Amino acid sequence: DGKTIVTASDDKTAKVWETTTGKLVSTLIGHSSNVRNANFSRDGKTIVTASWDNTAKVWETTTGKLVSTLTGHTFYVNNANFSPDGKTIVTASADNTARVWKTTTGKLVSTLNEHTSNVNNANFSPNGKTIVTASSDGTAKVWKTKTGKLLSTLTAHTSYVINANFSPDGKTIVTASADNTAKVWETTTGKLVSTLTAHISTVNNANFSPDGKTIVTASDDKTAKVWE
Repeated sequence: DGKTIVTASDDKTAKVWETTTGKLVSTLIGHSSNVRNANFSRDGKTIVTASWDNTAKVWETTTGKLVSTLTGHTFYVNNANFSPDGKTIVTASADNTARVWKTTTGKLVSTLNEHTSNVNNANFSPNGKTIVTASSDGTAKVWKTKTGKLLSTLTAHTSYVINANFSPDGKTIVTASADNTAKVWETTTGKLVSTLTAHISTVNNANFSPDGKTIVTASDDKTAKVWE
């Protein structure tokens, strides 16, 4: 609802704040290393944090109470995101895997383990039925959420894939890479649709507009670019 903000810090905590006043609401204390990312569930009632202590943790937003700890990764957890319905979480790890978990219990649902290098990010499709992972092995992969089955591999980048996101309708994916490009793909087939070439340095992120008609890319070349 935009009323609160969550921040992730190298001080091993995440903090929740009131947007308008900047007042501290709660401090999420429990990680033993840097907190690399923090995200709200869609209803705003819970938060997931990803840490270099090899875990992710789920918290109550208003109280800061720890709900569950997602334990199983053997190296840094780079990112963690809720499914659209908030019932599951996907984590991306430097142990070359992504994992899917039950939010309330922390129970492991499936392990996505076909990458050969760090998984830098993992995101759910808008309907929650599929997941896309971005890896330093130069690929992105699409998976079935419930089973962990690999559906397609997006292969064309010549360096690390740093991020991957679904379009609002879930039919296409955009990937951002250290090869200075972003690429657009068909979700079901893994077919390359277009390559966004104009940046002169690493593209760190790429995201669709809410209507899916445009994409914005962010780069180490100190620019962002908007594309059809």
